Amino acid sequence: QVQFVQSGGGLVQPGGSLRLSCAASGFTLGYKAIGWFRQAPGKEREGVSCINRGDGSTYYADSVKGRFTISRDKATNTVYLEMNALKPEDTADYYCATGAICDPEQSDFRPQWADYWGQGTPVTVSS
Repeated sequence: QVQFVQSGGGLVQPGGSLRLSCAASGFTLGYKAIGWFRQAPGKEREGVSCINRGDGSTYYADSVKGRFTISRDKATNTVYLEMNALKPEDTADYYCATGAICDPEQSDFRPQWADYWGQGTPVTVSS
């Protein structure tokens, strides 16, 4: 049974940093890619970033490019999302998920990509 344990959310001031973690387990043959999505109150869930387990190739939404960094630890099946220069508009519940291969060239990373979801962790950026 595929499971995720997320951690690392919280309250941070604008311009601050947070690191989210997503520990994955239960994969029979290993996961192909893990992605991060977020959902702000009253808004649709949107794709933020994803990373391929094999070659580590990544995708970032334009809204976070240059500020967020996704990485993976293959030994522990953990994926991290390092978030810097946080803005109030980054406030949302953040979810990790697994799906097919992450396409670094895609223009739109949609929730339909995901097969399994983490429980979500809140991030609030406010002074």
